[in-house]
Amino acid sequence: MIEKVKALIQRHRELESLMSSQGVAGDPSQMEKLGREYNTLSKDLPALSHYVQTLQQIAEARHIIHSGQDQDLIELALEELKPAEASLPAQELLIRRMLVPKNPEDAKNAIMEIRAGTGGVEAGIFGADLYRMYMHFIANKGWKTEVLDSSYGDLDSLKEIVFSVEGDGAYGTLKFESGVHRVQRVPLTEAQGRIHTSAASVVVLPEADEVEASIDPEDLRIDVFRAGGKGGQHVNKTESAVRIVHLPTGLVATCQDEKSQHKNKAKAMKVLQSRLYELRLQEKDTKESETRRSMVGSGDRSEKIRTYNFPQNRVTDHRINFSIHKLDAVMNGELRQLLDALVEADIAERIRTIDTHPTA
Repeated sequence: MIEKVKALIQRHRELESLMSSQGVAGDPSQMEKLGREYNTLSKDLPALSHYVQTLQQIAEARHIIHSGQDQDLIELALEELKPAEASLPAQELLIRRMLVPKNPEDAKNAIMEIRAGTGGVEAGIFGADLYRMYMHFIANKGWKTEVLDSSYGDLDSLKEIVFSVEGDGAYGTLKFESGVHRVQRVPLTEAQGRIHTSAASVVVLPEADEVEASIDPEDLRIDVFRAGGKGGQHVNKTESAVRIVHLPTGLVATCQDEKSQHKNKAKAMKVLQSRLYELRLQEKDTKESETRRSMVGSGDRSEKIRTYNFPQNRVTDHRINFSIHKLDAVMNGELRQLLDALVEADIAERIRTIDTHPTA
């Protein structure tokens, strides 16, 4: 384990040198990629360095004790050895967690998509509630968002919305939100006060840059049309909305939120690149051993992952059988307890996988 720790510390030094070199400094894409890796390692560096120092301290103290040197030195070494050895198990546990292979996508920005599912207008209202929930959480993190496409129905219900999230580790933080979210409550449209069950789906993608998701222009069909819904007079008079189809895969991205066709095309292309990038990642993952996959982050978009029970003020994440009775706080963006529980479960599972299949 110590050799892996030293390799990470050395990699941190290498990244510092690379990022200060002229070749990298003049390449924004490469600078951003290396910067993400550097920032991740920087967070772990104090614990990694402290672990190496502790092992050195233990080795030096044991050497003095067994060397038969001056008794005073031996007593001092014994005083140093006891607390150092006592601290080692906790440090080793922390280091093992750090050595669990990190997903390089985790440091990226994210593209999030929310769509109404079963439940009619109530499903769209719940979708809008989820969107506000994430906006509160993202604002509290100090991250930035940009709506890339949106469509609303009656009573301000959300048909679908696609937006980007810009912030350090945005994808790694939000990726476990992908799946079907179910709500149980009395809808605004229910006159008899009966509890209904509705659903909305959430998809979280790592934002891809142009290099990672390069697209041959010959593989695209670009359609323009008049936007619908909210947006002002230009909606009915200007063909500003854009639909881009990736012909080899059938992937589609649309945008009609901007008055400018050029801006809509740029936003749609951003979404298409991320969807195509995720598709390529999924194809790569299917070639890997089943032991590498986590039940927490299976990525199955049809999987029911969470239930929001309003009458009982309860939120339950079904993947880890975890419930908290503060739904009101969750809907106001207090997601940290849920997200932390998911991350802990994912790390614990991957550590078990490594212990069971060391070469996986």
